[in-house]
Amino acid sequence: MSVRTDRLVAVLLMLQRREQVTAAEVARELEVSERTARRDLDALAMAGVPVYSTQGRGGGWRLVGGARTDLSGLTADEARALFLVAGPASAATPAVKAALRKLVQALPEPFRAQAEAAASSLVMDPQRWGSNRVEHRPPRFLGELQDAVIRGVQVRLGYVDSRGAETERTVHPLGIVAKGPAWYLVSHTETGRRTFRIDRVTSADPTDDPVHRPEDFDLAESWREIADDINRKRTPMEIQAVCVPQGIGILRIGFGDRLEVGGATTDGRIEVVIRGRDECTLAGELAGLVEWLEVTGPTGVRDHLASIGNALVERYG
Repeated sequence: MSVRTDRLVAVLLMLQRREQVTAAEVARELEVSERTARRDLDALAMAGVPVYSTQGRGGGWRLVGGARTDLSGLTADEARALFLVAGPASAATPAVKAALRKLVQALPEPFRAQAEAAASSLVMDPQRWGSNRVEHRPPRFLGELQDAVIRGVQVRLGYVDSRGAETERTVHPLGIVAKGPAWYLVSHTETGRRTFRIDRVTSADPTDDPVHRPEDFDLAESWREIADDINRKRTPMEIQAVCVPQGIGILRIGFGDRLEVGGATTDGRIEVVIRGRDECTLAGELAGLVEWLEVTGPTGVRDHLASIGNALVERYG
């Protein structure tokens, strides 16, 4: 998210400096595909920034009212929305926040106070109640790898995998993703696309060789594919069940994106599919939901649930 925010702010600043920009110009300056540039320009418009496009020869994207360094094309609501990004609840990088705070000073006087208030109106505390407070610091080589992504150069990467094996290879950095407290480098390698946890990187030496970036590469789409694949590998087991309508909310809380909700059955219950690590683990997770849920398959999970039920009756009956 922070990488996307960086790009959107960069596009906005380009619009401020120039009377008009094209998707091709944005793509060249930000070193992304034209498809990604068009998406970013559309995203600014959808977010309420007053930009519009003109078609045909000599067409492009402009700010309403022309290129204005004082951002006077923004309404009060638009200014507040934009500068929420500068506040502590934002996923933007410190450099982006600093840039936006400077832009606050360029706003027309009527909007400035509200924009400054917006930047400090939210606080996010990611710590759950009752959990230990852990300070998550950026991994050691995050800055070097982000710089390589921006400059579009290959990196000689030292890495320790999950089994403790040490390797060294040259990678083509394509983007960086923050997933909770963990940071990942998405790269192209000689064996195809790979994802590296940045806290496992032991060295990162940029080269002068340019990155080979697929023309249609989009970091957000690529990460969705990666995340879906990881989730499937982590939870390969699926069970089928039916749930009473009032239990669906409980399942969503307990299983999140491991839950798929289907249609209603003839008796009014809802078909669901739940993913888990294995039959035994899933049975343990489902045992306390018997009031709302009936597992219909596979048989192995039903057998585990029956065994758990017999053990409970024997101990507490």
